[in-house]
Amino acid sequence: MAVHVITGAGSGIGEVLAQRLAERGDELWLLARDAGRAAQLRGRFPGAQTLVGDLAEPERLSWAFGHQSVPPRVDSLLHVAGVVELGAVAETPVKAWQQQLNVNAVSPAELTRLMLPALRAARGQIVFVNSGAGLRVSPEWGAYAASKFALRALADAVRAEERANGVRVTTVYPGRTATPMQQKVHQQEGADYDASQWIDPASVATTILAALDLPRDAELTELTVRPGA
Repeated sequence: MAVHVITGAGSGIGEVLAQRLAERGDELWLLARDAGRAAQLRGRFPGAQTLVGDLAEPERLSWAFGHQSVPPRVDSLLHVAGVVELGAVAETPVKAWQQQLNVNAVSPAELTRLMLPALRAARGQIVFVNSGAGLRVSPEWGAYAASKFALRALADAVRAEERANGVRVTTVYPGRTATPMQQKVHQQEGADYDASQWIDPASVATTILAALDLPRDAELTELTVRPGA
């Protein structure tokens, strides 16, 4: 039975991914920001374990995990959670920069650091769900894109550093996907939201599972997923 640690399992891509892995009979460890959210996740995914830690406070994750049971081996660490706050650089306050950098880049780095011994034990895999904004920047997307460019750098560094330990690292760059985050983006853009125009979260989850299921003689390092015609 494979063991997976997942962030962002409460909605969107992370929720579908957790459902798919649970259907396989795998063991899930789901990160929640607080005890109430953890209880909700356990109710949604019977049999799943939860870890409580707020990605907005990466400096507290080590302390939080030190007071909880953590899996001794991890076959995959799936970084799916993220936040977005659009705005021109001239109008974006420090708090918005810090929140997006903390949740989207610094906490994935810290969570990866904390889970590396268990990942090495399993010769496991890390998947970073990035964004098209991690490849190119558009107006109003500066802070979010900066956090995703940082996430790309993190993945590339970990891949090079952990190859000798048998840990595979994959970055997935989804285009616009029909998630609650995308609905928020449309609200910030002042645009009508039609989920049918965008990628189904299940399609991104299928892509991630393909990377996880790849035989050990190969590694999918980067995958770009775009809305179809």
